[in-house]
Amino acid sequence: MTSNREIHLASRPQGWPTEENFRLVETDVPTPGPGQIVVCNQYLSVDPYMRGRMNDVKSYVAPFALDAPLDGGAIGEVVASEAADVAVGDTVLHGLGWREYALLDATAARKVDPSLAPVSAYLSVLGMTGLTAYAGLLEVAAMKPGETVFVSAAAGAVGSLVGQIAKLKGAGRVVGSAGSPAKVERLRALGFDAAFDYHDGSVRDSLKAAAPDGVDVYFDNVGGDHLEAAISAMNLHGRAAICGMIAQYNDTEPPAAPRNLALVIGKRLTLRGFLVGDHGNVREAFVRDVAGWLREGRLSYDETVVDGIENAPAAFLGLLRGDNLGKMLVRV
Repeated sequence: MTSNREIHLASRPQGWPTEENFRLVETDVPTPGPGQIVVCNQYLSVDPYMRGRMNDVKSYVAPFALDAPLDGGAIGEVVASEAADVAVGDTVLHGLGWREYALLDATAARKVDPSLAPVSAYLSVLGMTGLTAYAGLLEVAAMKPGETVFVSAAAGAVGSLVGQIAKLKGAGRVVGSAGSPAKVERLRALGFDAAFDYHDGSVRDSLKAAAPDGVDVYFDNVGGDHLEAAISAMNLHGRAAICGMIAQYNDTEPPAAPRNLALVIGKRLTLRGFLVGDHGNVREAFVRDVAGWLREGRLSYDETVVDGIENAPAAFLGLLRGDNLGKMLVRV
């Protein structure tokens, strides 16, 4: 192959992104230099945090550049190598998605064994997604056996794993919110003790009915009214792991909620934001636990797969709308 297709950021979104903010660009397949490899991407990940990188604002990671390829998690096969430790035919995980062929330093890629699991799993349950769920629940929120856990966006890639891990680690009750009746049913099938569709009424009322004895741990993927409801429901010394706030990523006005932050004082709550990159210290335990649960059939994961690099923007927009069940992936 001599032709390579990439998705570039054509313009910065104002509010909700549209297809017009992206551009499909055809380039040549790159040639590796010393210490470099070329990877033919098989799957790439689209994730909520990417919306923030489309804005030209200072954050914990640099914004995407205009008229240049976006990037993100990807997995693929090495098709050319000028690196001693990486051979043609190796399967590698790396950070240059949104393109068919990626040129990168071999030190920026991690070899994985495609015989152990489907390669897509390394972008979900065995990758950053799984580690985010594991570290956020057990290290950041420090869940203890017997506690009640509430997870927002619980049918998503991270949330669905949080709920299952909580049950596997001895949570007394696990509650999830989701955006459709089908997703609510899926959560119950995954072992959640209760689940509700946040479209059915106020999140606060739904959560109170699902967790009448209160919440000890909240895993937040949504922010806004979900965070406000969780603060109201949390018991003394409750802990919230703040992973994401997808409800306000596309807002152009300041969010209305949470309006009850004063409750944090009397309840002595801990609200802690986190980034998965800060928790490499639990990777060994994560791999051991998750690999074992998968092998024993005790942990399930869902994927929503969109075919074609040209459809990566549509997959991302679908993710923001909540069209996905589990991890949203693009099969290149």
